[in-house]
Amino acid sequence: MKAKPMEESMPNTKLGEMQFQFAEIVWHYAPLPSGELVRICQQELNWKKPTTYTVLRKLCEKGLFKNEDGLVSVLMTREQFFAAQSEQFVEYTFGGSLPAFIAAFTSRKKLSPAEIDELERVINNSRKEGTAEAGRISRNAKMKKG
Repeated sequence: MKAKPMEESMPNTKLGEMQFQFAEIVWHYAPLPSGELVRICQQELNWKKPTTYTVLRKLCEKGLFKNEDGLVSVLMTREQFFAAQSEQFVEYTFGGSLPAFIAAFTSRKKLSPAEIDELERVINNSRKEGTAEAGRISRNAKMKKG
């Protein structure tokens, strides 16, 4: 399943609980015919056909899925969705500063040695790959120091 690169698909990632349950179904079964999706939603969510199509249309408008010629497919994977949601949260709440988010998070919850190792691995991989995320982290850290 090929999805858009994240930069091209940064929709409003706020979903209500029922939209999220629906999205989980689509991510699990896609690609699938829309009629099959209606049947699954009837079984799993107790929805009628119009409800399924209304929620599908809304999530297609948000850029998560596509319903083309009766085939529902994924435009934004589950992983991309959570990455975009996390990015929007950090941007809105901490002005885009990942170090500020981590500092706030760890002020109330201590990290385990395994979590620290995992964070170090993520940071080291970002440095090796030269990603924008690694550049933003170091830029924000320099801004706080100086």
